[in-house]
Amino acid sequence: MAATAALGLAAGLSGCGGDADAESTTASLTVVATNYGDSVRKNSEGYWDRVTLAFGEEHPGIDVNVEVHAPDEVDKRVAELVERGEAPDIVQTDSYSEYAARDLLYSADEVLSVPVQASFVQSLANAGEMDRAQYGLPFTASTRLLYYNKDLFERAGLEPPRSWDELLAAARALKAQDVKYPIAVPLGPEEAEAETLMWLLAGDGGYTDSTNRYDIASATNVATLTWLRDNLIGEGLTGPVAPGELNRGEAVAAFLTGDAAMVNGPLSLIRQIEDSSDSVPYGAVPLPSRDGEETPTMGTADWVVAFRDDDHRAAIGQFLDFLYADKYVIEQAAQYELLPVTTSATDAMRADKAHKSLWNGLDTLQNLRLYPVAETNWSEVTASIRERIGEAVTPEGDPQKVLESIAKAAK
Repeated sequence: MAATAALGLAAGLSGCGGDADAESTTASLTVVATNYGDSVRKNSEGYWDRVTLAFGEEHPGIDVNVEVHAPDEVDKRVAELVERGEAPDIVQTDSYSEYAARDLLYSADEVLSVPVQASFVQSLANAGEMDRAQYGLPFTASTRLLYYNKDLFERAGLEPPRSWDELLAAARALKAQDVKYPIAVPLGPEEAEAETLMWLLAGDGGYTDSTNRYDIASATNVATLTWLRDNLIGEGLTGPVAPGELNRGEAVAAFLTGDAAMVNGPLSLIRQIEDSSDSVPYGAVPLPSRDGEETPTMGTADWVVAFRDDDHRAAIGQFLDFLYADKYVIEQAAQYELLPVTTSATDAMRADKAHKSLWNGLDTLQNLRLYPVAETNWSEVTASIRERIGEAVTPEGDPQKVLESIAKAAK
């Protein structure tokens, strides 16, 4: 799927952090992007059409050709183009480390103007760094929250929990009210790395330490999984099936039908609830921490990267500066229940009641903790988490042994 617009390069180079002298020449840029649509919402082609059309009205000297692919097709398409020596100028996908490690990408300061580079939410900009240089430009972000069924909570006389003690007490009270599954804990192979990270962060741990080095088998992480095993799971307060066999789709389905009173989920769950015929009355809060104190919130991001091509560097910078205007950052976030990646767009959405459903997510932006995507072996670690983490919380599970086995994949 391609969207094409005739675009132009202005005489003054605002989109490049390097040379200030732009050449008044024509260029043709190729962009490979990810589709965020589903069966209900239209795909992302329309978004890119609008961006390129508006850019073309201001810059009639450059052709921008955008290919929009399904999420599971983007990486393959980019790899094919790179292998043929035909790397796209710009790619929008969920990773950047592989090509940054091969020195194939421009850093942010080589293509963005200073105001645009400085506008990124700091936690996202930091996550886009490798060896102290930012190669991943955040395009979209999301966070994971604990969704709870307001009707079931009201019936049990409960308020949203803020600590693990309160969470456990709430789950027991819901069980006493004959709620089938007080909380769904999807640690199945579909996306176990997300659910796991949420709980590890809430227990004051995570996949990495304060220096951003892997620290998977830390004592705090072992303690977190041990608490899950012995309490929520051990007391039969989870479902519909054992956590290691439960994928997020099934967990969300149980929440939508009212069988599960609580589930961790992305902001896009808001859209699923709105589109569902079940009309679940829901609230959403950060996952309670061990002691009730604030901890980092698990987040995800997709990235824009720019492949090195000195003939196109100036044009790439112009287009990326335009892409990160508040108008388009807000449009992308609002359409797909995602979070904006710049501080100005964040402030604008927080002040607009039309985006109230995203406010809880917006409030977590400055304290997000993302996957360690700067690690080139993160995909291998992810595969190990998906394969093994469910074993840690079975009745006979050994959290330390499982985490140590996963840590081997990180070496």
